[in-house]
Amino acid sequence: MSLLSCQNVCVSFAQREIIRNASFEVNKGDKIGLIGVNGSGKTTLFRVICGMLEPGDGALVKASHTSVGFVEQHACAESRLNVYDELLTVFRPLMDMELELEELHRKVELTSGCVPAYLERQEELTRLFQDRGGLTYQARAHSCLRGLGFTEAEESLPVSALSGGQRTKLSLGKLLLSEPDIMLLDEPTNHLDIASVEWLEDFIGKFNGTLLVISHDRYFLDKVTTRTIEIANRKVICGKGNYSVYMKNKAERLESDRRAYEKAALEIKRIEKMIEQQKQFNQERNYITIASKEKQIERIRAEMPELPPKEKTFPLRFSEAVRSGDEVLIAEGLKKEYDGKLLFDGVDLKIFRGDKVFLLGPNGCGKSTLLGLILNKIPKDAGFSRFGHNVTVGSFEQTQTGLMSDKTVLQELYDRFPTHSVLELRGYLGAFNFKNDDIDKPMRALSGGERSRIALLILILKKPNFLILDEPTNHLDIASRELLEEALAQFEGTILCVSHDRYFVNKLATKILYFNGTAVSVLDGNYDDYAAFLANRPSGGSAKKAEKKPNEYQLRKEAESLERKRRTRMKRIEEELSAAESKRDELNAVLSEPATAADYEKVLSLTAELEALNGRIEALESEWLELEEI
Repeated sequence: MSLLSCQNVCVSFAQREIIRNASFEVNKGDKIGLIGVNGSGKTTLFRVICGMLEPGDGALVKASHTSVGFVEQHACAESRLNVYDELLTVFRPLMDMELELEELHRKVELTSGCVPAYLERQEELTRLFQDRGGLTYQARAHSCLRGLGFTEAEESLPVSALSGGQRTKLSLGKLLLSEPDIMLLDEPTNHLDIASVEWLEDFIGKFNGTLLVISHDRYFLDKVTTRTIEIANRKVICGKGNYSVYMKNKAERLESDRRAYEKAALEIKRIEKMIEQQKQFNQERNYITIASKEKQIERIRAEMPELPPKEKTFPLRFSEAVRSGDEVLIAEGLKKEYDGKLLFDGVDLKIFRGDKVFLLGPNGCGKSTLLGLILNKIPKDAGFSRFGHNVTVGSFEQTQTGLMSDKTVLQELYDRFPTHSVLELRGYLGAFNFKNDDIDKPMRALSGGERSRIALLILILKKPNFLILDEPTNHLDIASRELLEEALAQFEGTILCVSHDRYFVNKLATKILYFNGTAVSVLDGNYDDYAAFLANRPSGGSAKKAEKKPNEYQLRKEAESLERKRRTRMKRIEEELSAAESKRDELNAVLSEPATAADYEKVLSLTAELEALNGRIEALESEWLELEEI
């Protein structure tokens, strides 16, 4: 059953086309992910569906009595209630029934049950109250607040005392509990930790209504969606499956379209040559043939698939200025408490070169604080930490206070990195979605998300060998996240990162650090390995004790981690060998030249360089053979 039909909808702002001829249907029970780069028009489409924005052309048709819910409809910034009571306003009809039932109960007692109208109304209202969830609405409200990360103490806080992120979570809770026929969620995971996101995934899985969700969280999209709609180049493309399925199908479709396009282009060229030959004969029957062939070309062009414009991307690459020693970070007995609340105690860390370590835990447990201690930006209550030999640290923080100048974006980068050309810097900015006039904006005028992207780019250009990152993907769209993932995957240095992006963690992590009460434990592997470990952990047993006694699962994951490291090292050796052998061929070629043979000093220099290179090649080949035999 179709609940909503979008028919050739067009939307423009200030003569700029945002969405062109969008057509799709939303059926009852659909769980649809809406994806696209920042600024592509996703939220604009939501506003059209909600009726908050009229399309310039086309029509949007909703089935009768279909309710649509959007978080902005539940804004609660001006509320004078506390958190729990504000959430209960969603159940106002049930609360009114409850008050009426109490009044009826009082009347029935006063009249000793002798007024049939009171009894009939009481029976009818009780049935209606129960059918609509009246017996459980308070429990559902408490459960929702816990799921979204509110503590019991925070339930009694006035809404006016909440942060912007907390108010957004409260508004999300109100939308979820209102259960509209069509629920629109715009980046619902932005202010949630992993535990709250998993609760939301479970809630959506049990939601019987229809869902459209905008999200850059690919793991979340894979969990909750069954269809995908992408906005790209002002067009709306619909596909089956969740994010990963859609992207796989999209790649296959684009490859098929490319082959069909090239085949059609070759056929057009062949026919055009025939037309040229016919023109040379210059006879009447030849012109009839020419007209026929030209119509054939028109038909082929009309049937040719339209290829998307090539996206201009700049290859991001983190490269080390110097190579660090094997031990990158050593910390022992770290402790921190705030206002009498202990965040963590006795934290021991040892991170080695090449590790990609991700720190996981609920909001407020102290992840960012721990990074601050390691960076010596926050005083330690106990313990110590130090960096290893030749370690150069580059850090990325969620708040960017040092990027508020009156310089333009381009000038800020050029002043920091004058050895880079303007063309190079423009390329990097383009990769992080700064296009056209964006690079001429003053830094102070940037949004928080734009400022974070600039901070990340500055970090890339500094070339540290140890990256300490606090939520680096928070303000990036999927395309930018994938560029960052690729750059970090190729980075040969070391990474310590806090992230709630499970897809991102899965792609990169070799170790997981996770908060276990006030302690921090370590597990080899990525997020899926961590989730499997938690699922298999005996109830009641502490994580710390479980780690001290390795089980079969842990031993297997350690072996897999060693195997990944072995393969990675072998690949790097092969690349280095290829480059060294090419260099050796170049040196031999130079030595064989007559002009070189006549220059005794040059021969000595080249010979010494060649001997050193041969020694390096032998060492690499020996190391490769040792790794091959493992």
